Amino acid sequence: MAKNTICIWYDKDAEEAANFYGATFPDSAVGAVTRAPSDFPSGKAGDVIVVEFTVAGIPCIGLNGGPTFKHSEAFSFQIMTEDQEETDRYWNAIVGNGGQESECGWCKDKWGISWQITPRVLTEALAAGGAEAKRAFDAMMTMQKIDVAKIEAARRGEAA
Repeated sequence: MAKNTICIWYDKDAEEAANFYGATFPDSAVGAVTRAPSDFPSGKAGDVIVVEFTVAGIPCIGLNGGPTFKHSEAFSFQIMTEDQEETDRYWNAIVGNGGQESECGWCKDKWGISWQITPRVLTEALAAGGAEAKRAFDAMMTMQKIDVAKIEAARRGEAA
């Protein structure tokens, strides 16, 4: 296990979530699965309690801790995409697997984890500053999934 690892609390589906992430994102994999040695408040001996996994190169553990704590947008994974095809692939994988759309490139997976599916063109436009950043930002504010063509048009000062 890595020295610094993100721990994500799940009700009971950490292994399912880790397998989904491993199959969906590059540089992602599922590692060790640890089972509870005895009964615990939200489970029984032998239930999966911890799953080690990597999401896009980030080491994580999933902890099956029960229904006590819920996720919020205060934590999210941001996945940088290169084009509309890649943006669509990740967005559709998350939303199409029981997740839900949100605003400005954000969505949630079926376990309640928030994701920012962010095309590189958007971050570059915002980093450019000035009128270009304002146009791209204003365009983004009207979107759920980011539309790369509309962001590129906004950068140029054109209507998409």
